[in-house]
Amino acid sequence: MKNVVVTGGSGKAGRAVVRDLMAHGYNVLNVDVATSRDPISRFLKTDLTDYGQTVEALAKAEAVVHLAAIPAPEMLPDELTFRINMSSTYNVFSAATTLGLKRVVWASSETTLGLPFDKEQPDGAPIDETQTLLPQSSYALSKVLGEEMARQFNRWSGAPFVGLRISNIMEPDDYQKFPTYWDDAKIRKWNLWGYVDARDVAQACRLGLEANVTNADHYIIAAADTCMTRPNNELLAEVFPNVPLRGDVGENTTLLNIDKAKKVLGYAPQYSWREYVKAFV
Repeated sequence: MKNVVVTGGSGKAGRAVVRDLMAHGYNVLNVDVATSRDPISRFLKTDLTDYGQTVEALAKAEAVVHLAAIPAPEMLPDELTFRINMSSTYNVFSAATTLGLKRVVWASSETTLGLPFDKEQPDGAPIDETQTLLPQSSYALSKVLGEEMARQFNRWSGAPFVGLRISNIMEPDDYQKFPTYWDDAKIRKWNLWGYVDARDVAQACRLGLEANVTNADHYIIAAADTCMTRPNNELLAEVFPNVPLRGDVGENTTLLNIDKAKKVLGYAPQYSWREYVKAFV
């Protein structure tokens, strides 16, 4: 599967994915509504809410990495976020299976798990894929329904669908903000102090293309650590006193459990904010 379309290839994750795939010998077409600030691949301006344009964009591909979406809640009105995300995801999934693509890797979201945990709290921490899905926004709901849609398209077509529940994506320049989180555990409690480097997202997408899977499944993708200097037991005791700490967890180990992605996809996050923040001691 060397001919790959990356939808949303001009975005933060998309740019990293395009670079990584091209470095590993893939022939990449970036499909987006905007050109990339790092234009290293071929580009096709495409409105993925239009089914005809979507079919044309995927026509010569063997696989697709679908990242294009309104990327977070509250960027647009709720109904518009839901409509754009659902229609574009349906069009990509439908076009991919109609055209006989061999695989779909796509961006679900950590928000499916109940973020920001204001109304309902996690069953335990680290939180994993067995957590009951508790979408709290139209954005999160679009991702939950996208996961169900992936299961049905997999059932109809037999094509594997690899859904990545991606954490809050960071680039190296973003890490300078991390010291501003450390004095108040509540600032970043909304995703259990998680994050992920864009380059690790790229690794996960490539592994999703290459993994020996046949079904439609989903995987939490996060960094190996939290964004905090304080230990996990202190953070949970202060902010989520009723959420139990499960298993043998390190002081700063991620509370977004990535074991499933490690086991099935071979995911191994390489990047941490600790390499970049000079204030960290």
